[in-house]
Amino acid sequence: MKSSTTTIRLAAVAAASALVLAACGGSDSAGDDTKASDAPAAVKGDGTLTIGSLLPQTGSLAFLGPPEFAGVDLAINDINAAGGVLGKDVVGVKADSGDTDSGIAPAETDKLLKAKSDVIVGAASSGVSKTVIDKILSAGVVEYSPANTSTDFDTGDYSKPDLYFRTAPSDILQGAVLANLLIEDGKQNVAILARQDAYGETLAKEISKNLEAAGSTVAANVLYSEKTGPGDSQITEIADAKADAIVLVAFEETTTIIPKLIQAGAGPQEVSTYFVDGNTANYGEGDAATLPDGTLKGTKGTIPGAEATSDFKDRLATVNPDLKDYAYSAESYDAVVTSALAAIVANDDSGEAIAKELPAVTEGGEKCDSFEACAALLKDDPKADIDYDGVSGPIELGETGSPTAASIGIYEYDNKNKISPVKYIAGNI
Repeated sequence: MKSSTTTIRLAAVAAASALVLAACGGSDSAGDDTKASDAPAAVKGDGTLTIGSLLPQTGSLAFLGPPEFAGVDLAINDINAAGGVLGKDVVGVKADSGDTDSGIAPAETDKLLKAKSDVIVGAASSGVSKTVIDKILSAGVVEYSPANTSTDFDTGDYSKPDLYFRTAPSDILQGAVLANLLIEDGKQNVAILARQDAYGETLAKEISKNLEAAGSTVAANVLYSEKTGPGDSQITEIADAKADAIVLVAFEETTTIIPKLIQAGAGPQEVSTYFVDGNTANYGEGDAATLPDGTLKGTKGTIPGAEATSDFKDRLATVNPDLKDYAYSAESYDAVVTSALAAIVANDDSGEAIAKELPAVTEGGEKCDSFEACAALLKDDPKADIDYDGVSGPIELGETGSPTAASIGIYEYDNKNKISPVKYIAGNI
């Protein structure tokens, strides 16, 4: 299926003020022009940049683990092939984030901290990140998620500049793009079935808000237990809504929910169905989770991130030749590369030093699109102002540590329950 990249005015589905947020990249909240490098020096690191990976090997998002780990591993290989950071190779250590049900992330985080991680890439789940963010940040270590999309990380206690960053855009953008897709497809009466957790509740809220702002009706908005899945009464509520589209905000439980919807007469072949990044995976023969052929044909889904190029896929195959899914591989790769560049700019591999320089290496300077190219600019001029545009997009980290410009991919399922990209939507947050 042919893919294309377009830029949309997200105001089509909501007021512009709700979607285009003030972004700061490089100057502090006081509004002066003092560069981060002019700030008092933090405690020096140990001289070796250590990247910890807190990513899902088990649990409801385990299908995201392989591409995310591959992205981290490839970035470390590329960085070391180009000379490393501060004269030494970057070191990688791995841990399993599990999910909120297993609750293993805090103990796994302790292993990464014991291994002297300066940056921890992860977790994939917003809910899991909330269980470890205080532990990581209080240790002076950067938490850098390639897949957290909850808006909670840009509000309240998490909104102030600290050591938390992410390369995935918040669900403000995904919610707007999905709502716009529904409207473009002529859907005016939409039912939403979502996990009752930080991820599901936030995304369901953003989709609903944007649909209603555009004059569409939300026929039902049902939240189900993340541990037990939707009960019969909740499935019935969705079916009885008689919607012209169903949005399913779920993880791996999708393979049990879809058969229940089919039995209730509200399956994908009866009602147009839409997925989000948590469940837009391949469900065909040979995949970790499967559904009968034809079950999802025509179903659409959204995944934050730019299209993975054939060259990037080929390079990922050098670290994982069995890789089939690529969701958040680019975001994982870019989290490592920007961390390495920030360490070089700071001349310090400690988490605090990296955090101070991360926004500045992603915006406002001379463009460069690889670690090797950016590092060469810094070698020629240690005070050079660089702007890394990565394989996941422009990144452009703002003052809350989130990207202020990003892309969302729209995918569609074929008769074998495999996804292919239809187009990519670029937007500002």
